[in-house]
Amino acid sequence: MKNKASYDVYLFGQVLGTHSFLLKDGFLQPDKYSEIAKQYFLPGGETGTAATVLASLGASVRMDGTWIGTEVAPMLKEFYAEKEVDLSSLTFTEDSGVMDYVVIAGSVRSPMGRFQTLFSTGERWWNIPREEDIACARAVAIDPYFREESILAARLCGKHGIPYVTIDSRHDSFLHRNAAVNVISHECTDQEYAGMAPEKVVELMQKETDGLTILTQGGGDILYARRGGPVRRRRPFSVNVRSTLGAGDTFKAGCVYGLLYGMDDEKLVRFASACSAVAISRFPLSLNPPKLEEVQALLE
Repeated sequence: MKNKASYDVYLFGQVLGTHSFLLKDGFLQPDKYSEIAKQYFLPGGETGTAATVLASLGASVRMDGTWIGTEVAPMLKEFYAEKEVDLSSLTFTEDSGVMDYVVIAGSVRSPMGRFQTLFSTGERWWNIPREEDIACARAVAIDPYFREESILAARLCGKHGIPYVTIDSRHDSFLHRNAAVNVISHECTDQEYAGMAPEKVVELMQKETDGLTILTQGGGDILYARRGGPVRRRRPFSVNVRSTLGAGDTFKAGCVYGLLYGMDDEKLVRFASACSAVAISRFPLSLNPPKLEEVQALLE
């Protein structure tokens, strides 16, 4: 039996500290000096960023996932202290913690980290999702990177009848087949469906689920479809791009918000696109997340 919801959204996935560097005069060039205009150390990761955005939109959030180390924990706790984001399910460890480093110049960015090394160890550095956390939410988002634990989160959503959003999950995966929404990035299509036209990728994916498949292409058209229906298109909103860091994570957060409030497919895609457009118009996103009134103004 589903418990009464005690928060709006449960998020499971990557939560980390992001060191971001906004360059002054274009992107890095070999053997040339680059001036740093601004730099920050703030919450990041697909789940961390989505939590920040959803809280800004007015949703209450509990998040879980990556273990949080000693260098990340103080920043994370201080950042969320006055926000509707519950950190009580996270595990805090005695190592330095998971971090990434992102160099940004307008619409171009390059992330750096040690994720290949971390995943190659075969050891788990994230939590096992708790059933009671999922049962107490109205909507869920699940990052696909945490192997059996990501699948467990999806199974628990099914058990309690709670819809979830996922990202970059293949057409033949459990996460895709059972998701309410799966958002596919062009990074995923480049890696998993190299050489396939975007329309063909969506057609392949829509056959495998009753949920909504959305394919984003940066500044290109957003494609979306359901089983048996046509592949639809929507142009992204046009804004002055300050930084694309967190654009996809914000789009995911917009989908979760749309799911939370029962938006139909067109409204959900349009809302998520507007959230992402607001996000890329400022830097840093974590200190300037989209507010609901800003998104609604862009939609109007």
